[in-house]
Amino acid sequence: MAEAGPGPGPGPVGEGPVGAAPSEEAAAVIGATVPTGFEATAAAEVQEKLGSASRVSKDRGKIYFSVPARCLPQVHRLRSVDNLFVVVREFRDFHFREAKEDALKDLEDLVKELPWTDPLKVWELNNSLKKKKTKRKKHNQQSSASKEKVKDDGEEEGTDQKDASEQEDSVQAAEPAGDQGPEETGGAESQNGDDDNEQSEAKDEPCDGSGAETKAGDGKEGEGDAKVLKFRVTCNRAGDKHSFTSNEAARDFGGAVQEHFQWKADMTNFDVEVLLNIHNNEVVVGIALTEESLHRRNITHFGPTTLRSTLAYGMLRLCDPQPTDIIVDPMCGTGAIPIEGAMEWPSCYHIAGDNNPQAVKRAANNICSLLKKNENKESSTSLGIPLDIIQWDICNLPLRTGSVDVIVTDMPFGKRIGSKKKNWDLYPACLMEMGRICTPGTGRAALLTQDKKCFAKALSRMGHIWRKSQTVWVNVGGLHAAVYLLKRTWERAEEKRSFW
Repeated sequence: MAEAGPGPGPGPVGEGPVGAAPSEEAAAVIGATVPTGFEATAAAEVQEKLGSASRVSKDRGKIYFSVPARCLPQVHRLRSVDNLFVVVREFRDFHFREAKEDALKDLEDLVKELPWTDPLKVWELNNSLKKKKTKRKKHNQQSSASKEKVKDDGEEEGTDQKDASEQEDSVQAAEPAGDQGPEETGGAESQNGDDDNEQSEAKDEPCDGSGAETKAGDGKEGEGDAKVLKFRVTCNRAGDKHSFTSNEAARDFGGAVQEHFQWKADMTNFDVEVLLNIHNNEVVVGIALTEESLHRRNITHFGPTTLRSTLAYGMLRLCDPQPTDIIVDPMCGTGAIPIEGAMEWPSCYHIAGDNNPQAVKRAANNICSLLKKNENKESSTSLGIPLDIIQWDICNLPLRTGSVDVIVTDMPFGKRIGSKKKNWDLYPACLMEMGRICTPGTGRAALLTQDKKCFAKALSRMGHIWRKSQTVWVNVGGLHAAVYLLKRTWERAEEKRSFW
């Protein structure tokens, strides 16, 4: 997992003047997990918003970049990253001995040699920012709670939101393994080999825990009985030449961390999550800066297939939206794509639709939840977002010919929604209707599907109106899918009824 951010090769990160200021002024190498296939898109966003060059990891789904620690708030506002961590040190060619005991002993000995000081200062600064954000959030919730008392449906909607979030957590737990193929993910307390079966659930715990105010070395326990930080080690391993498992590496590395810092191991209610990322002979040690994935930001009402906001952002960015563009998602589901688009490209006009009335209702509820959240933000003066939603038939859209600039949508995979058999009729009909509404010559579309064979056949039949310019291979919930970037030709779209 090893290509680190810009700057020198293996070695300490964040070195700078000693004193009170280094935690904010020193450069820190930040690692970010991103949707597989969208590493270049994420790197472009980092360059655009932070002015930092990124290096894409050899291990898919990760990028590294260097920023001043004081830029952490801007880092957390990136739209294309899922999780963040500060790099303690990277080794691009770590020699693992063949015997399991020797290899694990080398990992244990590594702990004493690592430059922990500056990364832990970055972690502390990150916690102080998180503490301020939590205070603002609680204040906003209290002020909005008084308004909610007047409304009869407020309590019920809040319950739906909580249940939906729990549903999303359980789904997300399976995603990391699907991204990497032959990869193991393990977390362990330093003294025992308990498997980490629910990573995402554990990562959600510290949001309300005692970790927000603690410092690395004098962390406060809930009751104040002992001043000690709680931690866990999570190991992500990819490669088939290791003599040990992820859980064994996390267990032994965690034991050395406990001995070195005198922290207390806790698998669920931890303050610090130490990351041990192993990809073949590359090793990266880091400290997590996010407790839950940053893609959980817009959606409160979930459907059977809810697209991650980070993936939605990547698809939209592929189309390079310009001011005044009309962007349409004709199969919006819960609205992840148009909501992300409206938040990031407010100078465009976004239209969303679906043939399922329940999906339209969920999307409308998600838009309402977002508007409420914006109202609660002290600095926000926005009265709305440039987005409309409607129920329609994808094969007969109520839009004028050539009136749309960009189409971005998540097409039915034929698994949880629809069927492979129906896709053979649906896909060519969709491409024809999308071609009709899209502006000839300048229109473009980003379409996500796992039914690649059916899509390729449909696209070959629609070659006179659509040209494929790029294919991005992605992992969606463990499924190998693709995002096709299409360009609209100058040909007039004919309304054919027989496609095959």
